[in-house]
Amino acid sequence: MASTIPDPHQGTRGAPEEPRPSKRAARVEAHGIDPIPEGERRGHPRELFSVWAAANVNYLSLVVGGALILMGLTLWQALAALVVGNLFWVLTGFLAVSGPAAGAPSEVITRAMYGIRGNRVNNAVVGWMISVCYFALNLSAAAVAAFSLVEKTGIEASTGVKVAVIVVIAALTLTVSVFGHAMIMKLYLPITLVLAAVFAVVAVGVIGHADFSYVPAEPLTGIDLWATALAGVTLIAAGPLSYTTSADFSRYLPRTTSKKAIVGWTALGGFLPSTIVCSLGLLAATAVDMTDPQTALEQVLPDWFTPFFLLALILGTISINALTAYSAGLALQAVGLRIRRSFSVIIDGVAAVCLTLYGLLVSNFLDTVSNVLQLTVILLGPSTAVYATDILLRRNRYDGLALSDETPGGPYWFSAGVNSAGALALTAGTAAAALCVNTLYTGPIADALGGVDLALPVGMVVASSVYALLARRAIGAAHSA
Repeated sequence: MASTIPDPHQGTRGAPEEPRPSKRAARVEAHGIDPIPEGERRGHPRELFSVWAAANVNYLSLVVGGALILMGLTLWQALAALVVGNLFWVLTGFLAVSGPAAGAPSEVITRAMYGIRGNRVNNAVVGWMISVCYFALNLSAAAVAAFSLVEKTGIEASTGVKVAVIVVIAALTLTVSVFGHAMIMKLYLPITLVLAAVFAVVAVGVIGHADFSYVPAEPLTGIDLWATALAGVTLIAAGPLSYTTSADFSRYLPRTTSKKAIVGWTALGGFLPSTIVCSLGLLAATAVDMTDPQTALEQVLPDWFTPFFLLALILGTISINALTAYSAGLALQAVGLRIRRSFSVIIDGVAAVCLTLYGLLVSNFLDTVSNVLQLTVILLGPSTAVYATDILLRRNRYDGLALSDETPGGPYWFSAGVNSAGALALTAGTAAAALCVNTLYTGPIADALGGVDLALPVGMVVASSVYALLARRAIGAAHSA
């Protein structure tokens, strides 16, 4: 492990008084993937609302909303797809209940599903590699907005200026991630309020120009309509499904915290702002060309407001990337690197900055990454399903100290360090989803169905069913013991 396991009784009788929230936020978080002692548990589940809200009031939500219209859906069809896709935030909230139960992050809790060694592979791919790619994509979006802002001041956005802008945005993001959990909890409520105020002005401009009777020139019908609608749901659902790490931000809550409150505040914090901001994107697409969202939106906003809008886009991206970098740092530790969490976060940032610089200044690499990330739902859907099924089977009973035992023969070593139930379930779910996908390539099942992409529901159902079948008896025996 990256740090020593604290005494589980630390922070109770005879322990030093816990510092005030303002002092905690000013310190670099000491904990990494080690369990949080009961004496250091604090907070209220309603604080989770602002964490997820700040991460979802951002530029990419506008882009994704506009994409639903560009795909050929009518306004009301796009709204329906948007709502259904965002309902997956309930799953994000459900996964978050495991945090207070174990006092550990998701990157450690998933050892119960995959074993110590199997989980290292899981964290390397799902926890780190995909997170860094998302970091780079979000950073590139913020950089484009920042380039425009720089040019409005009369400064030419030369290559040197662009590099400096990207590094500054990344540095601000990583500062929040390095200070960690307490800083996130302190900053994200005011960030949410600022972003809500800015996007309220955006809403006025967009709604004033929107065509509420919008219908594309050639409306989709039959199988084409179903295929496009399901693709739209999958596109929206990819957002909440990418946060299988929601326990990272709930693990400091007391063990006795209401599970319903954790699910509710997390889900609402993701669902409400994502639905609103994506709706603004699709409403804007009924009036302007959202193939170039930033330029298009400036057409419906007052000239004086454009700099504030661009700053809000940058701030929103910093918010979402700070969460991404924080979890990616924990994933690096869970992979087995013996480094401090703060240093692992810096490694994430350096990797993401390199990807962003290469993509924006050298080639169309980020376009390629963006296309590849459309396929991540093939893996993220089954991964989420296995995690949720494990919570149900174990009745959310996790032992943080036992999960921290990485020794052969430990409670989560299983066979040669791999839990075959989790490995087989994830493999089966991913394989089934790959047969049903219709994005960069068309799977045989999608082809037989006329292009209808059922990768998301099929992958999740198969993964959950296989895991429940293989793991139920072993989990039941463990709890009986």
